[in-house]
Amino acid sequence: MGTRLREETEFRPKPMVEIGNRPILWHIMKIYSTYGFSDFILCLGYKGEIIKDYFYHYATRNSDFTIELSTREIEFHNSRPEENWRVTLVDTGDNAMTGARIKRVEKYIDEDLFMVTYGDGVTDLDIRKLLAFHKSHGKIGTVTGVHPPSRYGELRIVGNTVYSFREKPQEEEATINGGYFVFKRKFFDYLSADDGCILERAPLENLAAKNQLKVYQHMGFWQCMDTYRDLKLLNEIWASGKVPWRVW
Repeated sequence: MGTRLREETEFRPKPMVEIGNRPILWHIMKIYSTYGFSDFILCLGYKGEIIKDYFYHYATRNSDFTIELSTREIEFHNSRPEENWRVTLVDTGDNAMTGARIKRVEKYIDEDLFMVTYGDGVTDLDIRKLLAFHKSHGKIGTVTGVHPPSRYGELRIVGNTVYSFREKPQEEEATINGGYFVFKRKFFDYLSADDGCILERAPLENLAAKNQLKVYQHMGFWQCMDTYRDLKLLNEIWASGKVPWRVW
């Protein structure tokens, strides 16, 4: 429900909060489709009807058009949106946790491998390299490890003397879950459709305990949108024109 971003999520689901004039969800999907992955399943919950409406009216939202009201025929005056996406929108419940949501879309996945990410993080990760890494080790799961910038400037001091100052350095030794997973279908056996199934708890903990989880280290750009401060930062980056995650 994006409670730490209440200024925006009171009125819309977090993935629909905009960077520039596009929802962060659109940015994430553009990253995947740039690398050739354009078949999406969206696990909807809180205010999911807004996401359904966005994609149902996607062409008209992004094109000039004339509509004949009596027949509902539409003439587009510029080319239709370039996105050749197939999007399956699934209501996975308002209160379901992350693991339950994935379990509830199992019937829509007919491949042996599938990828998962959250609806609030952008990156310059090469998705093809991530997938190749996953195929190379043969385990059930791969998680992308990232090294986020520190939120605070780092002072190195001796006594009361500052010997170095680094404004928000990257925490090179701190690897965190950056999302952008790859799984074999076997991973569904680790999940439950119960509302309380949290992906990051028992499912991934058990996968790791059985030596079935590998990490793909991504040393490039990654930024999540947890707070209003994060949202402001992402919009500042977009406005600058130097956008690391704009790989398209």
